[in-house]
Amino acid sequence: MADQLLKQAQDLFEGQIDFQGQKLTQLFSTIILAVTGQNIWTTLWIGLGGTALTFLVVVPPYPIYNENPENWLRPNSGIAGAGIEVDGKKIS
Repeated sequence: MADQLLKQAQDLFEGQIDFQGQKLTQLFSTIILAVTGQNIWTTLWIGLGGTALTFLVVVPPYPIYNENPENWLRPNSGIAGAGIEVDGKKIS
């Protein structure tokens, strides 16, 4: 049974297609590249719009991004290690 699953996985990942499938994929890639690459200005504006949209979604500190804030230690003094306890003993 494991050999059958391995054979099916190999067939899936090796991407074996026949000549008609190759012809169809070539047609698809030609059409897609012709439509999307026809006008460089359109391509650049779509890229710029996607970048701007990503910027607007990711950069501002929306409240949804701070639903689980971290509780940081409060600073005590400028001395390194002041006020830190490990196993009940203060570290100086």
